[in-house]
This record gives sequence, C-alpha cells and structure tokens, in this order.
Amino acid sequence: MKTQLSFLYVLAIAFSTPNVLNAQQRWQIDADGSIRWEVGIDIPHYDHIEMSGQYLSAVLRYGVNADGSFSLERSLVWPMLRTIPNNTHASLMRRFGIDFVSQLQVNGRSLTRETVHSMRLNGLLTVVSELGTGDRPTDKGPALVELTRTYFPAMDQPVFCERYAIKNISDHTLELVVPTQQAVYHTDPAKGVSGSYTLLAQLHAPPGEVQHLKPGEVCYFDAAIQAYSGHQAAATVDVAAAGQARTAFVDQLWSKLVFDSPDETLNTAFAFAKIRAAESIFKTKGGYMHGPGGESYYAAIWANDQAEYINPFFPFLHYDIGNASALNAFRHFARFMNPEYKPIPSSIIAEGDDTWGGAGDRGDAAMIAYGAARYALARADREEAEELWPLIEWCLEFSRRKINDHGVVESDSDELEGRFPAGDANLCTSSLYYDALLSAAYLAEELQLPRRAANDYRRQAKRMRAAIEQHFGATVEGFETYRYYEGNDVLRSWICIPLTVGIYNRAPGTIDALFSPRLWTNDGLLTQAGTETFWDRSTLYALRGVFAAGEIEKALAYLQHYSATRLRGEHVPYPIEAWPEGSQRHLSAESALFCRIFIEGIFGIRPTGFQRFSMTPQLPEGWDHMELKQVGAFGEQAFDIRVERQGTQLTTTLLRGGTPFKTYTLQPGETIEVAL
Repeated sequence: MKTQLSFLYVLAIAFSTPNVLNAQQRWQIDADGSIRWEVGIDIPHYDHIEMSGQYLSAVLRYGVNADGSFSLERSLVWPMLRTIPNNTHASLMRRFGIDFVSQLQVNGRSLTRETVHSMRLNGLLTVVSELGTGDRPTDKGPALVELTRTYFPAMDQPVFCERYAIKNISDHTLELVVPTQQAVYHTDPAKGVSGSYTLLAQLHAPPGEVQHLKPGEVCYFDAAIQAYSGHQAAATVDVAAAGQARTAFVDQLWSKLVFDSPDETLNTAFAFAKIRAAESIFKTKGGYMHGPGGESYYAAIWANDQAEYINPFFPFLHYDIGNASALNAFRHFARFMNPEYKPIPSSIIAEGDDTWGGAGDRGDAAMIAYGAARYALARADREEAEELWPLIEWCLEFSRRKINDHGVVESDSDELEGRFPAGDANLCTSSLYYDALLSAAYLAEELQLPRRAANDYRRQAKRMRAAIEQHFGATVEGFETYRYYEGNDVLRSWICIPLTVGIYNRAPGTIDALFSPRLWTNDGLLTQAGTETFWDRSTLYALRGVFAAGEIEKALAYLQHYSATRLRGEHVPYPIEAWPEGSQRHLSAESALFCRIFIEGIFGIRPTGFQRFSMTPQLPEGWDHMELKQVGAFGEQAFDIRVERQGTQLTTTLLRGGTPFKTYTLQPGETIEVAL
C-alpha cells in the first residue's frame, strides 16, 4: 500500500530528508568489493572495528595521528577462557598496544617518519605506509620502505594474527633485521574459572639473521597474540595459512545471498553486513553460540539478538555454522520449558552453564516463538521443525496466558530492559506474538498437524491484531500511529514494529512520525522523541517496515543515507548497537537486521511453508532491476530472484544455475505466492 503525505509533512521532509550526496564519505568502494581510505589531509582520524573467529574476537582501535603515523590498540577477547564471577561479561579480555614494527632495524636503525597512505577493509584490516630511518640520510641515501600491515582473527584458533610485508622502495639494497621475540603474561589464578591463563605475544622472524632487500624486493614476517589455559598448550600458528582461511571465509559469504542493484553502496553494505552477522559465532562447550560481541556479550545467547533478530536470517544465507548456531540456541531455550509456565530466561550465558533474567520477562517467549517459527519455515528441514514445534507451542501458550483484559500481552519490560519505560504491556511483545501465531499456523499445516491447530492460531492472531489496534492505536504528538504502552504520550521508535509484521492500517501516520524531526536524525531513529539516544535496531526495523508498507522512495532515501554513513563515513563498515551507550560498537545481530531490510522489506519475502513463500517486490522507481542471488532458504538447492521493470509492470523470475524455472508478471505492490 502507498501512504498519503500531508502538505505539512511534505514541507517537513523538505527540510529533514537526508542528502546522501552530503553524507560524509571518507571511504571509497574498490572493484573487488572492499572499501578503501586514501589518507590525505583529513587527519587525525580514529575508529574502531570488531572482527571475530570461532575462538576469539578483536576490537581494533585504529587510526592515523596528526603527523601521519599509524595508531593501534588491540582489545582481544577469549570467550571460552572464563573469568570469575562467571557471568555475562566473564570472557578473558586484554588490551595490547605492542608496536612490533618498532622492533625492526633497517641499516642498523629503527624505522621512523611514518606516513600512512591507505587503509582497506574487507573482513581484514590492511594498512599501507611509507617509513624512513631518521632525519639524516646514510651514505647510500635515505632508506625508504613501504610497509603493509594486515590484521585479522584466526578462524579456528584462539589467535589474533598480524601479517607484515616490507618492500624496499629505495634505489639501493637495504639490510633488514627482524628479531624473534615473545612476551608471556600470566593472569591471576584466583580470577579464572580454570585458574591462571597464559597470554603469548610473538614476533616471528623470517629465515636468516639478516635480510638483504634489493630495490623492489619484499620480505614477509608475522606476529600473533594468543591465550590458553593451564591444561592447554600454545597453538602452533601459521599466519599465512590463517590469512588464507580468513579470506576464504569472506569469499564464501560474499558468494552467498548476493544483493545486486544499480546502487553500489547498498550492494556493498549488504555484503559487509553478512561478514559481521556470520563471523560472531563461537565454538563453546555448549555448542555453537552466536554472540552479539562488543567486548561484553560472548559465549551466550539472548531471546532478542539471537532468537528474534538473526536466527530467521541464517537459512537465507545458507551458512551451515549459522544454521547450527540457530538450532543450538533454540535447543538451549527449550531446556527451560516448564509445566508451570514460568518465564524462560532472557539469556543463557557462560557457554550454557548459567542464565540471566535481570529485567524479568521482557516478552522473551514472544521473541523466541517469532524467531523459531520463521527459522523453521525458512530452514525447510522437517526433522528440525518437529524438534522446534514443542518450544514454539510452549512459548505461544506462555504468551497467551499473559494476555490482559485489553487483549494484549503483558511483560515486565521489553528488549531495552528498563532503559526506557515500557509499561505493563508494550507494542513490541504483542506484535511479535501476532506474527508468531501466523507463522505457527503455516508450520502446523506443513507438519500435517490436525487442522484445528492452524485454525486456532489464526483465530488468536485475528483477535490479537484487533487488540493491537484497539489498545495501542492512538494519536501521539499529532500523528495517527501507536502509543508504545498505556499512558505513553511521546513518540517512540518501536511504533515501526507493526509494519514489519504486516499490519499497515496505521502506516501513513506511523511513517510520517518515524521520519519526522521528532524521531529521525542523521544517525537514524531516536529511541524516544526529545532524547539523544539512538539504537540501530529500531532504525533497521523501521526501514524494513516502511519498505514492506509500500513507501518505497522515502524508505530508499533514508536507507541510502544510513548505508552511506555506516559503510563509507566516519565509523565503518557495519551497523552499530547504540549511542551513547556502547560507543557505537559493532554488535553482530544488527548486521542481520540490515540484511533483513532487503529480504523482507525490499523483496517482501514472508515464509509460508517449507518450499513456499509470499513475495511483494518493492522495486524503486529509479531502478530497472534488482536481484537476490544464491538464496539458501526453502530447501537444499539455492536459487536466484530477479525483479525487472517492464513498462508499468514488474517481471519476477526465479532461477537455478542461471536457468529460469518460474516467472511472474505483476503490478507494483502486488503480492505473489511462490511454491518452489
């Protein structure tokens, strides 16, 4: 459906719509899909990025100083080396400012006078600099080298890797000495679940005591930082092989679920988001666990970040470890089903050994039912779906028992855990419950359960939809939208959530409110009008919902601005958690929410069976095509979805191996039912 904009709203938008061309774009997109910063006079500049492997996560605080030199501090996290008390945040964490380059000697002198020329991000951080050996030239002239540093986590070891390449760019032979060095640290045994942990930082010299580099020649050497417990041995590290494995991981993700459109920034932002969404999975003693990250949240799962946000995304990505982590998360939550219908914990922490529920019932059962039902449909694995069905049933029954006299679902808080008021019943919980009921009806049919099961869930969904309108529908600050809870009279960003579950009867006023100056800022949506706090998750939900509601051009303008800011601006390259809380850390599940804008918003895909889905393609007016390639959901064989403009109509083609097998001709905004 299309919203109708009021004259006053059009005037407001003229002054508030972000201008993508004016967005600060420090980084450029390279032909290979990486992004690159050509360092000029725009220094000093500092940023931070998180990157993860299965046994380690690293937050790199990097930048270029005013004199052109490189700055780096590594914040390393080992999620399976648990500290005391063994709570949510009890991963071993240490910061390292070691400058391995300062240990080198060229012609008997240390390298100085650094000038950083460029940086590149593509799942690894690569920095290219030029250095000399001091102010006074030697008899043979100044010794100049080009230094390339590459930083990345090992994918299958608890090791952070650094690869260095020194190239002689002078006109004479240089003598390079790289020392073999190591620093060993031991932690306090009283503070570790397994006693003392050992941290080992090593600089590995290349073969030979002295490297004689002729002009143009390159010498490679490596450094690594690792940690291990007393009953383990230090890992044998092959940094070059680890680099190849990291690159192969990124290449694998970039070959799956590819978004292609005329907008290069959107295409690239989507590709980068897949990296951050998929990399933050840790191989714990409790199985694969996807973790938000952010130097806080590891070896643990949450009902919102994992069950609700990212698990429904993994089947589309067709990433085996992602699907394994999703199923494992639901299995962990299922451990806490009980006949008394006491709340399931909000979070299962410490590799599965403990739980957290400090905010009470946040509507967690609705989150889990929503995510598990959507995951099961898209995953299209009957055995998994049958295993998950009791969890889905239990969570729906828990939520049903929490319905109050107004017909909506009560909870103690919401996913913001008391940071902002949520009343006794909030819009998010009831909306998620509504969507979960619909998905459960589809799943019941797919599992060939008695027909009354699906019919009953649909009747409950119909009642819940009416209750959402009656209880939450309201005029707030002059907009015909929703109040977030009873008594709420200030606009909240989560008024967007009905749009993401197919409730559009208040779409015009809701969209007006979301993009009004009361909520929208250059950094996305404020959590509550009149504050300075923003969380990307509600912005990402809103963009998905506005596309789904059919307001394509407006949603596209804001998505383009958001994507240019996050991918190419001052803090790159992923969606972030929040500000001021967390200093805009790169929590992982937000990247999955970004990808879901395209899957569920722009392509309008809603799972309705193991090999069935509805789709409402929302092709922007300025585009002649868009495509999702290598979609992994709805069966074992991946397929492509291509949407093309043909006059006033859209042609939607499904392909396997480049060969079309289904074609639909439809009007813009029309929904089609696809059976594979």
